[in-house]
Amino acid sequence: MSLEVKRIALLFPGQGAQQVGMGRWLHDSYRVARDLFAQASDILGYDVVSLCCNGPAERLNATEFSQPALFVTSIAAVEVLRQEQPGLIDRVQAVAGLSLGEYTAVCFAGGLSFQAGLQLVQERGKAMQSAADEIPSGMCSVLGLGLESLEELCRQCRQGDEVLQPANLLCPGNIAVSGHSAALERLAERAPDAGASRVIPLAVAGAFHTALMQPAVNRLRTALVEFPPADTVLPVYSNVDASPHRDGSEVCQLLARQVVSPVRWEESVRQMIADGIEGFLEVGTGRVLQGTIKRIERKFPCEGFGDQPHS
Repeated sequence: MSLEVKRIALLFPGQGAQQVGMGRWLHDSYRVARDLFAQASDILGYDVVSLCCNGPAERLNATEFSQPALFVTSIAAVEVLRQEQPGLIDRVQAVAGLSLGEYTAVCFAGGLSFQAGLQLVQERGKAMQSAADEIPSGMCSVLGLGLESLEELCRQCRQGDEVLQPANLLCPGNIAVSGHSAALERLAERAPDAGASRVIPLAVAGAFHTALMQPAVNRLRTALVEFPPADTVLPVYSNVDASPHRDGSEVCQLLARQVVSPVRWEESVRQMIADGIEGFLEVGTGRVLQGTIKRIERKFPCEGFGDQPHS
């Protein structure tokens, strides 16, 4: 790893980054990771490491299982990093996570214990799965369109009371849209004529980060009362407003709102850079967030750690 800058921000992936085999190297190579996977299995009541390493993919991709699995894998990765490169951890000045990854960020920043964070994520996954089961809905990534053009396309594709809106504002030319399934089908048909280069269906259960997730918010608020976040020792950049927060009560409110609010990822990255961050490290499985950084600021220092040695 060559990330030698002084002011680092850790980034944690969200749902969609899961893949069968994730966490295997961490579990097999480090006692601290094995202990975390074992704790998680005791809390959740099923074998988390087997799910991560062996699948099946259908179960791992289900929202109520993918969210805890990703949380545990990212926390295991960051604890291995803390053990192997404490000097790098000392240079971390801020944290952020994409959707689900924000819970990992809050946990690393001291706002939640591992157990409380895992139980919140478990409830979040179940609540979002339940809300998604009520209405045929989903998400897709639209490549090659700007936000204004995509908003207009969504307007043209909506019918009646349907929901269809930008939901994950990831980076230039890559925005995820959420909505009713019928509206998404119309968008996929019309997107090429509007100038989109590609439309990619996402492996999620429903229209996350829209009003269709409101039932999940109600359940999540109840869970957050039981496991309230404390003040954090590092600023956590919120998906909701792309701003840094340390106050536990603010973090709590934002985590609840996040489920029905668009993820302002590009804004968050740009704000961290404006606030003095000099490099990013994606911790956990996959390289999705590294890809967004390269689209936002092409030459900005960014690396990853988690799936394999020196990933």
